Amino acid sequence: MNAIARRGNWFDDLFNEMASGYYVRPLHGDPLPSPGKIKLDVKDSDAAFLVHAEVPGVRKEDIHVSVDGNVVTVRAEVRQEDKSGSDEKLLRSERYYGAVARSLQLPVDVDSAKSKAKYENGVLTLTLPKKQISGGTQTLKIE
Repeated sequence: MNAIARRGNWFDDLFNEMASGYYVRPLHGDPLPSPGKIKLDVKDSDAAFLVHAEVPGVRKEDIHVSVDGNVVTVRAEVRQEDKSGSDEKLLRSERYYGAVARSLQLPVDVDSAKSKAKYENGVLTLTLPKKQISGGTQTLKIE
């Protein structure tokens, strides 16, 4: 019974992929990215985490990064507009607006005061230093 259900779900997924934009397609560009479309690479070193997030086609001003303890959230406002020149006659205008966000939880807290973000060529690079725990483990002297 489970094999049939899986096969049915696979068929439905395939059909949905093939037919998702068959009837109505935008005249330009790609559709709005879904949250799963923000691809993340996370690297861990002794001192910091390095995160690369792909957010192509988004202006730097429309990207927001927040750090709350060990949770990092990347949010982007997507705006796609069709533009025509002054000598052209506008026959159709399409605009797409939306927001996508992706959060990740790191194993230790991040020092938000020393964190840095850089956006270049559609890739957001975050350098997130690990918060140093003061003192660490202490041994107490028994009196």
